[in-house]
Formats: sequence, structure tokens, C-alpha cells
Amino acid sequence: MKFIHLTDTHVIGGGRRLFGADPSRRLALAVESINRDHADADFTVVTGDLTHWGDADAYAAFTRAIAGLKTPLVLMVGNHDDTPSFAAVFPAIPRDENGFVQSARQTEAGLCLFLDTRVDGTHAGGYCPARLDWLQRQLAGSEGPVLLFMHHPPFDVGIRAMDDIRMQDAEAFHAVIAPHTHRIRHLFFGHVHRAIFGNWRGLSFSCMRGLNHQVALDLSSDVIQGDLAQPAYGVVLADADRVVVHMHEFASRAPTFPLMAPEGDLSEDYSTAMRHEGFIDL
Repeated sequence: MKFIHLTDTHVIGGGRRLFGADPSRRLALAVESINRDHADADFTVVTGDLTHWGDADAYAAFTRAIAGLKTPLVLMVGNHDDTPSFAAVFPAIPRDENGFVQSARQTEAGLCLFLDTRVDGTHAGGYCPARLDWLQRQLAGSEGPVLLFMHHPPFDVGIRAMDDIRMQDAEAFHAVIAPHTHRIRHLFFGHVHRAIFGNWRGLSFSCMRGLNHQVALDLSSDVIQGDLAQPAYGVVLADADRVVVHMHEFASRAPTFPLMAPEGDLSEDYSTAMRHEGFIDL
């Protein structure tokens, strides 16, 4: 199975820019890239923060930017989203019996569970008893591999300002998934706007960059520092034996070239190409 992991698109309405970048344009470029190179993906999931302010104009802009996507689409909410506004624009998106934007999808690589970690009035995440009950029932009623998707990570990633607004109910969450960690293959999340890979209590995880702006690697600041590093999405390959996550900088203008060069030194040719593309000669 192949699927695409997008996150933190932060679209705003009115054709405006956010931190100097155009989130709608970046999302449209991602859609073009997915359609061109990965139209065979089983689905594309956006793990929250579809918009920056959660207003109707922003969701309308998001809808226009992603309308041409050729793969099935799974949408989730994050701390910058507004659930009523989201539901008004996407009434067909599955929600649980309590109105949370979470659902299950059975695939050839296992059961995909899409969790709602949004909490009203805060940028931190949470997972209340009602959502924990839903998750427990999904896990108890299933067999085989499981892939988990959420917006907020349930653990510190080492960036102090982001750790302050991670998912706050980590112990209760872990108590529910602990009996099933032997079959939970991977945890996918967003929120941190960085490519991060690792392991939490035996569970492998990955986080993708956002599409508009990124979080700088500043481990000690109490203020979230941002930058405009290249946007990226994840290309995930999953089967019975593996989960492989590739980060694709789809807007990069870096030239490609064969690494197995023919006889002779072609370094000058490559250097010329790099200078042509505006890269600094290191």
C-alpha cells in the first residue's frame, strides 16, 4: 500500500499570504506533485491544521486548492481548525458518535485509525474519556496491524515551546494502546512542522513538515521560532513486513543527475548546473 501524508497546510482566505508565503499556492503545488508522481496512492491524509484561523473563507480556499487531487482524501482537524466551520464545509467527513472528527479505514496494510486531538480554547492537544472509549472499542474490535494518525504528538519532541502544546493526555492514551502495541505498526502526526522520526515506548513514529511554514530547530526557547524551509509531504509504503516513510520536498528546484558518472570528471558540469539553479557552492 502507498499513501501520502500531508499536514499543517494553514490555508487562509482572500488570497493573502501567511508569514510571507502563500499557503493556498503551496497546497496546489503539492496536489500537482501528487497527481503527477503518486496518483496510484491509496489515499492522501491531511493530519490537521487545514486552515490557520478556522474561518469559512479559509476552508473554501482549502477546498479550491485541493479540489483537483486524484487520490481519495482523508481530512483531520488540528488546533488551528474550527470543528463547526470544518463540518459545515465537509459534511460528509466521518465523525464519531460524539461529533469528534475521527474514523477508521480498513486497508491491505492494516486498520488505519484517524484520531481527533483538538481541544477548544488551546493550542495544546487532548484526548478525553469519550475519545479514549472510541479508540478502545476500535482496537478491541479489530485484529491485525494498526496505523495511528493524529495531529498532536503524545510525547515531548525536545523543542520546549512545542512540547508545551503537545497532547496532554499521554498517560491515559498510552494505557489504552498499550495492550495493542505489538500490532500498532506506526504513529503519524503533524503539529510540529518538522521532519521528525523516532520511537516512543516501542512505537515508531514520523512527523512531516508543514506546507506553509516550519518550526526552527530551537530546543530551548519558550517562543516558537519559525522559518520558511522547503515544504514537504510524506510518501508512505506499508505492507506486512515494513512501514517506510519518504519525505518529499516537492517544490525543490535542486537538479538531479546520475551518481554513477561515466569515465571522466564531470564535477564541473554538476557545479555549473547547481550554480544555474541558484545553489551556493559549498
